[in-house]
Amino acid sequence: MDYLPVFLAVRNKPCVLVGGGEVAARKAGYLLSAGARVRVVAPEFSAKFDELAADPGLERIQRRFCAEDLRDCVLVIAATDDEALNREVSELAQRSNIPVNVVDNPALCSFIVPSTIDRSPVQIAISTGGASPVLARNLRAKLEAFLPAAYGRLGRFAESYREQVKRAFADSAQRRRFWEEVLEGEVGELLLAGQEQAARQKLEALLQSADPALCKRGEVYLVGAGPGDPDLLTFRALRLMQKADVIVYDRLVSKEVMELCRRDAERIYVGKERDNHAVPQEDINQLLVRLAREGQRVCRLKGGDPFIFGRGGEEIDTLAADGISFQVVPAVTAAAGVASYAGIPLTHRDYSQSVVFTTGHLKNGTTDINWNALVHPRQTVVFYMGLHGIDIICKELIAHGMATTTPVAMVQQGTTPNQRVITGTLENMPDKVRQARLKPPTLIIVGEVVTLQKKLHWFDPQAD
Repeated sequence: MDYLPVFLAVRNKPCVLVGGGEVAARKAGYLLSAGARVRVVAPEFSAKFDELAADPGLERIQRRFCAEDLRDCVLVIAATDDEALNREVSELAQRSNIPVNVVDNPALCSFIVPSTIDRSPVQIAISTGGASPVLARNLRAKLEAFLPAAYGRLGRFAESYREQVKRAFADSAQRRRFWEEVLEGEVGELLLAGQEQAARQKLEALLQSADPALCKRGEVYLVGAGPGDPDLLTFRALRLMQKADVIVYDRLVSKEVMELCRRDAERIYVGKERDNHAVPQEDINQLLVRLAREGQRVCRLKGGDPFIFGRGGEEIDTLAADGISFQVVPAVTAAAGVASYAGIPLTHRDYSQSVVFTTGHLKNGTTDINWNALVHPRQTVVFYMGLHGIDIICKELIAHGMATTTPVAMVQQGTTPNQRVITGTLENMPDKVRQARLKPPTLIIVGEVVTLQKKLHWFDPQAD
């Protein structure tokens, strides 16, 4: 992050605004709406300031700015056309450790004024760090359409019951769960529908019958994180990632996906690399059981789909045996997502009428793969985790009857900005992979559909 997002309490506190034009008037209105006492200094004032004249929090001082104007203020905004004056204001403020914003000049700012959505007491701030205010406004306009005005009523309603809920639930985690159930359930729906009295009756009934133990039940969410691009997450996956108290994640979950998890959730890495397992699978299974028994809501976040070479079946088998409640959230598996981003259709009427997913993770230099089942005409074969076994994979397919000229593609870190696609044949692919020095995770696609890649590729993160 380039800036720390914060909300400043300026009600009844002195703030200084330097400038008297229309932009300055907008900033004055912004500060006044937050309850600030606004001292505006400028040689001249636009007519826009006359519209604010009746506000008792506004003080206009008609002269040039001087350093003394910053005495005792808690925040400064410079909104003039005079670059030298803006720089002077910024330097004086920062020397005195007073937060300062210079309109349209991020280099002189110690804070950025965001684009805001106001559903008081609910507020949402959007900032591009000064890089593109227009983009921030566009994002705000999109979000405005999704947030009913009633969300403000929802916020005030929750505030009015804070103390009662505190008395009913001593533990902060229990309170959080109670509020999640309330706001996402019938009470929240009644409020959004304008039936506040009915919502109050419902909430008070819930408080009277509240059982703190029910708000401490653990559960595990087995969530597929997809192949890397966060846009490929399901809505349900995102909701549970935001709800979980603990995130147990593996190596294949991208940084961008991890950033969408709840900020204050505990994070436990259990990733596996070739010949280096941070946590053995059996220990992961027991970790999930232990956390759930402690009353935690655990998101077991797995790259791709949890039931396709993700060992998700083993994990929920343990959970079921120990009586732990769980949910499974499927995802776009690597074969589907990576092939699509590489421009390779896994099936095609003219080239392939079937597709097979198999593992390329070789043990002791070989596998118990049924090679004969893979060597069929008009079939696509997808190998997961096959980078280090590419020599043996190509050799075995040829040995079992597949033509040496069969097209092959190796895709590195598909759907992400690091995606690379190498194409070749069973005969030359091992050499091409070594020359390209690819990095895991990778996916191998074998079959005539690979010939379509040059024509159909559309996602090229390396393009200028």
